[in-house]
Amino acid sequence: MAAFPIDFVPLWTVILGVGVCFYVVLDGFDLGVGILFGFAPDTESRNTMMNSIAPVWDGNETWLVLGGLALLAAFPLAFAIIIPAVYFPILIMLLALVFRGVAFEFRFRDAEHTTFWDHGFSWGSGIATFAQGMVLGTFIHGFEVDGRHFNGSSWDFISAFSILTGIALVFGYGLLGAGWLIIKTEGELQMRVRRYGRVCFIGVFAAICIVSIWTPIEHGEIAQRWFGWPNTLLLAPVPLVTAALGWLEWRALNNRSEAAPFILAILLFLISYLGIAISLWPMIVPYRYTLWDAASAPSTQAFLAVGTLFLLPVILMYTGWSYWVFRGKVRSDVGYH
Repeated sequence: MAAFPIDFVPLWTVILGVGVCFYVVLDGFDLGVGILFGFAPDTESRNTMMNSIAPVWDGNETWLVLGGLALLAAFPLAFAIIIPAVYFPILIMLLALVFRGVAFEFRFRDAEHTTFWDHGFSWGSGIATFAQGMVLGTFIHGFEVDGRHFNGSSWDFISAFSILTGIALVFGYGLLGAGWLIIKTEGELQMRVRRYGRVCFIGVFAAICIVSIWTPIEHGEIAQRWFGWPNTLLLAPVPLVTAALGWLEWRALNNRSEAAPFILAILLFLISYLGIAISLWPMIVPYRYTLWDAASAPSTQAFLAVGTLFLLPVILMYTGWSYWVFRGKVRSDVGYH
């Protein structure tokens, strides 16, 4: 410890949190486009929706890899408990993402089976999203732990709460996808996507309200965190800002604004992300182990931080550059113009 006077846990907490946040927002909107893709009325609309994410969709999954590796390297105890607990939804998610990627490529090359690949792309997106939501719900609900090991069943991830969070994330990614498509499309398709966005928003806001009530009732620690004095006063801005963002998002989906629905959807995700962090801090294995309890050795974290802090700017630069190059509207026939 003397050789490492710096506490690297906060740094790795930020890296992990940023990685998860970027994944949820960036891969979230292209998964959302995939979910809405199944409701497109015709081939031209489907081609336009596909073209809107074609240049960026695979790069967005970089953040999933970063988040998983950061958890393994910096918080190995948490990784050893969480992954066995959510093994099946993670397996389903990965298989769905693989099939989604195959469908994405083959729909352009296998014209005879385009309808099959279109369904595969949409269902792969929806199933992957639902599985991610179940992982989130299981994480918030907590794990059965014996010492430093997961001691529950492989089916513990199935609960009413995890099913709710799975459905909620489908609506949430659908809202992000609708916001992206509003920016990228025009005319009748854009109007249709606004309608999809309104339906998704209702689902998202209902889920936020239900989860906000459910979690304090089920977990006394969370209830004390939010409703114990003076926390009630200090944390009051969080639900107030959430309500304000919801009102603004609904207005943006009903007027002619193009960028606002996507930006406000991201902000709704971020404020929900903040709410989860407030509820669980400083736990990384909820209600059992803190970030410091689960952290790897300081020498390990220091060694890994050097490479990661060089790598992160590169990822951010090429991600930002790809979005800049492919800015603008898309069409079904020629892509970007």
